[in-house]
Amino acid sequence: MNFGSKLGIAALFSSAILPFGAGSPCLAQSEPFSSSFQEHVVATSEPNPVVTPDPVAADQPATAEAAVPAATAAPQVGLPPEDSGWHFAVSPYLWFPGVHGTIGALGRDVSVHATPGDLLSNFRFGLMGAFEARYKRIVLPLDLMWIRLEDDKALPFPNLMATKAKLTGSELLLTPKIGYRLLDEKRIKIDALTGFRYWHFSENLKFVPSNLNLNFSGSQNLTDPLVGGRVQLGLTPKIVANVLGDVGGWGTGSQLEYQVAGVLGYKIKPKWTLQAGYRYLSIDYRNSNHGGTVVYLITNGVIFGATLDLK
Repeated sequence: MNFGSKLGIAALFSSAILPFGAGSPCLAQSEPFSSSFQEHVVATSEPNPVVTPDPVAADQPATAEAAVPAATAAPQVGLPPEDSGWHFAVSPYLWFPGVHGTIGALGRDVSVHATPGDLLSNFRFGLMGAFEARYKRIVLPLDLMWIRLEDDKALPFPNLMATKAKLTGSELLLTPKIGYRLLDEKRIKIDALTGFRYWHFSENLKFVPSNLNLNFSGSQNLTDPLVGGRVQLGLTPKIVANVLGDVGGWGTGSQLEYQVAGVLGYKIKPKWTLQAGYRYLSIDYRNSNHGGTVVYLITNGVIFGATLDLK
């Protein structure tokens, strides 16, 4: 890949992105006791009779009526904690895509083609992951990606005072959504989603030494409304397949953008799931008000990640 293609990709695209002892209460026991006694009146010369308990009756076991409270009291079974309805999951991931398409400005376009290896060789830093909150049938997924690419080359022009050009490019994608779980069965779950995707590109071109008035810095921002959905299939107790997609733009930010992805997950623990799959993302952005900026890029490749169910 030539340096011009790397500069274009680094300026307008970044590579790494996308996209779980109930103790019974103490039960007091009552000691059985006799609820009756025999009264004997002893005839004596004393004016008042003396009442004494019958020793035979005192030795008799408790009557059935007295034993009923202890016999009918059953031990309580411990219950699981009440579900509040809220569930949370976090999913860090890595995306290793290639990219191809066209970028341009000021009436000049350039074709771009880069492999995953080309992009990784210019990778400097990145953050990527997804977070989801769910309350009953309401789902709130959030996807975040931020990455920075960098490259520098010696200039093949001996007459210029600058000896090297250094380009730094970064890209931020933020995709919050809200949805409703249309179907919530043990083996299949279907969600309808809507939201938006915010794109931010920034570029910085610097010549070394920087005593030439050729340095450049710029940025572009766009926001696209989205509609989409996803399906989760429980293939086995440990294997889960997820298929998702969305589409948006319609001239609001870009002319059109869409993505599809499929991920296969394996549950290694009750709350941990390892995942691998494939993601395809396309954007067609054209803006005549900013120097005729053109960004038509298709980014696709394998993805690896994990999901931790927090609650």
